[in-house]
Amino acid sequence: MSSAGYERARPSETLAGFLAGAAIFVSLTGIAWRPLRLIPISILMALVAAGIGGRATRLSQWAVGIAAASFAVGLAVAVITSNPLW
Repeated sequence: MSSAGYERARPSETLAGFLAGAAIFVSLTGIAWRPLRLIPISILMALVAAGIGGRATRLSQWAVGIAAASFAVGLAVAVITSNPLW
């Protein structure tokens, strides 16, 4: 096998992928527990991952969308179930 079309990922691109994955996990966790503590942090992580770009652009786009939707859903769930927002 030749490696003619293979390009090695830069460390910043790897970091963007990990940030996007962590942002998705934190935002989904924020729906169930303290949405105003967790979800703004996950939105920031997702935006940083989107700003880095690279190979993980689609994952970071999904992370931003999931974090934004989790913000609305998390606040609605917290208000409906009378759980604390923070």
